[in-house]
Amino acid sequence: MQLDMDFEEHNAEVKKVWEAFNKGNPIRVPIVFNFSHRFIILNRELNPDNITFEQYMNNPELMIKLQLALKKWLRFNVLQDMEMGSPKTRWDGLYVDLQNIYDAAWFGCSIKYIEGDVPDTIPMLQEDKNRLYELELPDPIYGNLMGRAYELYEQMSKIAYNMEYEGLPVGPVAIPGQGTDGPFTAAASLRGATEICLDLYEDPNYVHELLDFITSGIILRMKAWMDFAGREYPMDNWGFADDSAQLLSTDMYREFILPYHKRLYDNFAKPGSRISIHLCGDAQHLFPTLRDELNVYSFDTGFPTDLARARMELGPDVLLRGNIHPELLRVGPPEEIEKTVKALLQSGVMEGGRFILCEGNNVAPFTPPEHLKVMFDAGRKYGKY
Repeated sequence: MQLDMDFEEHNAEVKKVWEAFNKGNPIRVPIVFNFSHRFIILNRELNPDNITFEQYMNNPELMIKLQLALKKWLRFNVLQDMEMGSPKTRWDGLYVDLQNIYDAAWFGCSIKYIEGDVPDTIPMLQEDKNRLYELELPDPIYGNLMGRAYELYEQMSKIAYNMEYEGLPVGPVAIPGQGTDGPFTAAASLRGATEICLDLYEDPNYVHELLDFITSGIILRMKAWMDFAGREYPMDNWGFADDSAQLLSTDMYREFILPYHKRLYDNFAKPGSRISIHLCGDAQHLFPTLRDELNVYSFDTGFPTDLARARMELGPDVLLRGNIHPELLRVGPPEEIEKTVKALLQSGVMEGGRFILCEGNNVAPFTPPEHLKVMFDAGRKYGKY
């Protein structure tokens, strides 16, 4: 059941909201929601054919089918500060969906498809960490998972060419391989999260050797795909993620991870440019260091983050995104959602006009669109400047 509303009126308001926000003179807080394709794949009502992640990630036709289905559903059912209703010209945004396994799977970890959950990888250095010294970096375009990604990109591009959906053409498929979920997150996937944390104390030299190998590979792969895409680097606006960094203290972050984050910065961000980072766990203790040492001025946060404290510690110039708990949005009740949004927006996080309200981080399957509307309405009500 889709929303009964004037999409043209909504889209006109959205345009004004983002124009004002981007000019540094916001009229209210923008409100958006983050969705991945687990939302549709794990929901039989939205996925009546019961397409699995394994089928979706290996079949270009199914990948296009589910991506377009989710785009249509969002445009007509989820109230947010995005264009809603039918697109004006075409359906954009198709991409090769490698979930969060692409770094580890490219290095050679086996993929594990889990019933009722998102795919994962099996740590390849868990039993024998010295296997690292036998590894060679895979081909950045054709090696391991990226070879499959190249095939999917070619196949999806052929299908999308001249394709129509709901009476409108389908736009081009985005070129994969140009981002990273972070060197320490990859290290935790290759070695195992427990094992890499023990290595920090028992074999710190090994950790540096592993992170050097991983960072060198990430840079090689990203540059190869950016070259393939004709994308210039370093760039003014660059961002990345490294969720597993939350496992480390600030001192350990400085010693073990910061040097490799700086290598990524030096390769992909122009000198002095401000960058963004996604950290959806409890990484708040690292925020000031990331700002001061890595010039991070945009933080995409998860529900554990105290955004009022983050604003106080980081100042008004830093962009913060977040962070209503996904489980609250899933189960409600509506009055608690509104109360929580109100408390967040009145906490001081809006100071400086650099705040985007969203969930923290990723809308859970089976979340009722009505609950998202409650959050949107509350954001409009209490998020005015």
